[in-house]
Amino acid sequence: MLGFALVGCGRIARKHAGILAGGQVAGARLAAVCDCDFARARFFGETYGVPAFSSAEAMLEAEGRHIDVLSILTPSGSHARHAIELAPHGKHLVVEKPMALTLDDADAMIRACDIAGVKLFVVKQNRFNPPVVRLREAFEAGRFGKLVMGSVRVRWRRDQAYYDQDDWRGTWAQDGGVFANQASHHIDLLEWFLGEPESVYAMARTALVDIETEDTGVALIRFGNGAIGVVEATTATRPKDLEGSLSILGETGSVEIGGFAVNEIRTWQFVDSRPEDQAAAEATRTNPPDVYGFGHTAYLNDVVNCIRTGGKALVDGLEGRKSLELISAIYESVATGREIGLRFRARRNRLGIG
Repeated sequence: MLGFALVGCGRIARKHAGILAGGQVAGARLAAVCDCDFARARFFGETYGVPAFSSAEAMLEAEGRHIDVLSILTPSGSHARHAIELAPHGKHLVVEKPMALTLDDADAMIRACDIAGVKLFVVKQNRFNPPVVRLREAFEAGRFGKLVMGSVRVRWRRDQAYYDQDDWRGTWAQDGGVFANQASHHIDLLEWFLGEPESVYAMARTALVDIETEDTGVALIRFGNGAIGVVEATTATRPKDLEGSLSILGETGSVEIGGFAVNEIRTWQFVDSRPEDQAAAEATRTNPPDVYGFGHTAYLNDVVNCIRTGGKALVDGLEGRKSLELISAIYESVATGREIGLRFRARRNRLGIG
């Protein structure tokens, strides 16, 4: 059994802990938890029946022999520091999205894990959603032909009470806004299907809450293959979450995956219709209990399999860096009011800096 230890016991940690402690991942178990707010760690420890600590160092000293993987679930702006500090301990690292807030930090994380000889996994669980898996199969079979357009829409509700839970939420230095936080999974999906982006033009505003960063924005992306991408993202949807969706349009097919967690196939149509299309179109029509969706279990199964077999992760550090570069370019465009070519050098982007 691979022992997973959680570094950070905040909102997303409940998802990881429930899956690992609940035996939902074969060959994995929850071994320990830690948080600088020990009350949080103690609550998790008592809830899931594992040792709790106030620091990763104390946790590794006491339980290191039982730990194989460290899951870094701290605020986004702390991911890089924790990954770089913990990689030398020789434990594989799972890092929640986004992997970091600056490209320099992402590169430093990748380098630290390479030097330590440990694997770096970046959480992009929506790639494992059953409708997305079916879409990927159709995409890799060439059923879309020439790609025309792709779009993602994130229309979620995050009110002031959400941002007031922790002082890092909605800050430039530790979090970013809807693009870096809530929409980062969807931007990853868009890039995964449409390929390498060439340029982006974006605009954003803070509409309904009192935070440093944006709660609403749009971005237009030009991809190297000629396709155009559209990102619409907001946490100002009221009164409740509306959707988290992905659409891919090509010369020979169109697919839209909706629901509020990219979990429901709404449109599935191709010029070359096949017998299996009907089953695909009818698959997964149930919303998950929260916007995190059902993908974390499959994602963690993949992590275990990669560690056991030595295989390549679907989303390693280099793959996780791709969407971070695009998000950074989006913020640069918002800050400058200009179209930004990828492979740029940030000048006015405040993400990860403050």
